[in-house]
Amino acid sequence: MSFVHNARRERAAAAAATVGADAALITSGVNVRYLTGLVSTNAALLVPVHGPAVLGTDSRYGGTAERECEDLELVIERDIEPMLVRRALSDGYAVIAFEDRAMTVWRFREVADIEPRPELVPLGSAIDDLRMIKDEAEIGLIARACSITAEAFSAVLDRIGPGVTEREYALVLERTMVDLGAEAAAFESIVASGPHGAIPHHVAGNREFAVGDLVTVDCGARFAGYHADMTRTVVLGKPAAWQREIYQIVAAAQAAGIAAAWPGAEVEDVDAAARDVIEAAGHGGHFGHGLGHGVGLEIHEAPIISAARAGTLHDRVPITIEPGIYLPGAGGVRIEDTLVVRAGAGAAGSAQPLTTITRELLVL
Repeated sequence: MSFVHNARRERAAAAAATVGADAALITSGVNVRYLTGLVSTNAALLVPVHGPAVLGTDSRYGGTAERECEDLELVIERDIEPMLVRRALSDGYAVIAFEDRAMTVWRFREVADIEPRPELVPLGSAIDDLRMIKDEAEIGLIARACSITAEAFSAVLDRIGPGVTEREYALVLERTMVDLGAEAAAFESIVASGPHGAIPHHVAGNREFAVGDLVTVDCGARFAGYHADMTRTVVLGKPAAWQREIYQIVAAAQAAGIAAAWPGAEVEDVDAAARDVIEAAGHGGHFGHGLGHGVGLEIHEAPIISAARAGTLHDRVPITIEPGIYLPGAGGVRIEDTLVVRAGAGAAGSAQPLTTITRELLVL
């Protein structure tokens, strides 16, 4: 994939040029991976506006970097950021863009004090924004992660029963994802039963499932570095009228959000399409989080789909749509799918689902 990574580095160099820099210092681990293919806990990349990039890492990852990044000059040193800044200065790059969203204040001071002092300018979210639009290979990896997620969920759905704890179910679900080919769970699975379902990011604990519970399961597999994200809410035993009611509202809200997600749509408009359904049903105060987010090498990445954010959806952007209603003391419902926004033959295109489990209420 060296040609892919080289093309990505060319776009990163162009981003550095737009902020008036001679080079960019990439220190976010996920962005180093995106631009080079190297997976490491200690690596950084110098990307000149004009000239070849230089990858720095320590001896623990030297062999891997030599194998995976043959097209890059490699420098092995433990203290990589100052080393790369000194290299930039020696090559005549006086203005260096840095990832201000990733670099700590302590690290910034360390590189800022190098003599002769570099001019450091913030790069902002430029590389994160480059990652937002995926190539077809990336979309294929996300689709595979979603397929594993759906298969695992289906395989252990019957384990949701009286006497089983949230934590026990989360562990067997995550183990099944790995058994089916995931490198790991994409995140710590959320399993929220009964009144815990009113907590959007409840940590699975020792509460046992009981007849009458709504059970929300938010899970995903990670495959080749790419993440899936899916939530389904099921009911254990015959659902009460209020449970069916809020489920139907959330399902309608999700359908509206998906219908509004097309290339060119503003993220606040997509959020509003779903949120308006919930507010019209009298539950606006019971839906406090944003409607969704991008997904890729990170489980949460650009774009953020929220009334509080600005941004536009584009072709080949994987996103989640995940409305919910949370009733304190009673329970909650969230339905979430990973989708990819696609340009279509029509005027707008659409968002196509990558997660495939039914959105109908599952009664166990």
